Amino acid sequence: MEGSGVEGIVIAGAGLAGLATALGLHRKGVRSLVLESSATLRASGFAFTTWTNAFRALDALGVGDKIREHHLLYERLLAFSASTGEPAAKLSLKMQGKSGPHEIRCVKRNFLLETLENELPEGTIRFSSKIVSIEEDGNVKLLHLSDGSTIRAKCITVLFLKVLIGCDGVNSVVAKWLGLPKPILSGRSATRGLAEYPAGHGFGPEILQFIGQGFRSGVLPCSDTSVYWNYTWYPSPDDGDAEESVAKMRSYVVAKLRAARIPAEALDVIERSEMSDVVSSPLRFRSPLALVRGSISRGNVCVAGDAFHPTTPELGQGGCAALEDGVVLARCLSEAFLADGAEHDPGYEAVTAALEKYAEERRWRGIRLITAAYVIGFIQQSTNPVIKFLREKFLSGLLAKTMIAMADYDCGKL
Repeated sequence: MEGSGVEGIVIAGAGLAGLATALGLHRKGVRSLVLESSATLRASGFAFTTWTNAFRALDALGVGDKIREHHLLYERLLAFSASTGEPAAKLSLKMQGKSGPHEIRCVKRNFLLETLENELPEGTIRFSSKIVSIEEDGNVKLLHLSDGSTIRAKCITVLFLKVLIGCDGVNSVVAKWLGLPKPILSGRSATRGLAEYPAGHGFGPEILQFIGQGFRSGVLPCSDTSVYWNYTWYPSPDDGDAEESVAKMRSYVVAKLRAARIPAEALDVIERSEMSDVVSSPLRFRSPLALVRGSISRGNVCVAGDAFHPTTPELGQGGCAALEDGVVLARCLSEAFLADGAEHDPGYEAVTAALEKYAEERRWRGIRLITAAYVIGFIQQSTNPVIKFLREKFLSGLLAKTMIAMADYDCGKL
């Protein structure tokens, strides 16, 4: 493709938002090109909680049943006080929402990404293709790409495109070009892992949460043989060199959880788990006010997923909202690119209107998710005595119900 012009829709990033958008467009008969900076699909984080709203999006994309086959359906959520070890909230997940029954599973990220990739035509994803910069010449955008190994590559490819969709994560080049401010550090960090139990793990179909004493942790079985866990906390100088290696981080987390009276079977998950080489990462979010005022789209450029609404993980909605974005974006764009059922060349104004429609539909959804996640995280991890008392006596159940309510959302069909 070097030195050539490519007409059409270019998606920066082969994460959940990028692949969902590409697959949605493909289902409608519209072609796209996905540029991924890494050499392969990236599945950082191991797994993520996939709520009711995400499965509605996956069903719209035609892959929901393929995900269900390999992941457990949860029946309840149990939240425990890290101070006492006693249950602070019990919530049945076998309930009806506004649009049907709730459905929550913990899905392996690599399995979902590979499932989306396998549904796309060969050649849709171009790996080792990192956007270096974006230039504007009238209504034409020019993307300068490196080969993925270094942004100082001598050989630069230029693509001429009709639509640019930034699904390139929290450090999005596209979001920066649109003028969105950098995500804010929350002051918290997170580490994650995945444990395999070839003979079975024995956990029930439930989400286990441990809340308080400055941290939040979850243990979530993905299947009969695998269990995902996460741990978020406020780093401090007292943590020492915990973040230097996997072994030190694992020991740090186990020590913190053991002191909080976490059950032995939950500790075993962490002790036997595989962890990423990047043992922890700071949690960032985009200010809701930035999305009230900022440009989610401008002309023929927009953002989706973490490039649009990076959020802290307390709602478990980051990946779910990215899937929603993909469905809505594909629906809006396909209306512009299809005439009488066949793909055609829309004008700049039609593309701009389609992206504005997408931005209008998604703006307040993103704002609500970011705000709710931040507030829940603050309450769950606060060490303030008053908040701690309210959390353990009254708020834990309310927070759990808020998580369910935020997932009771339908992004619609393609």
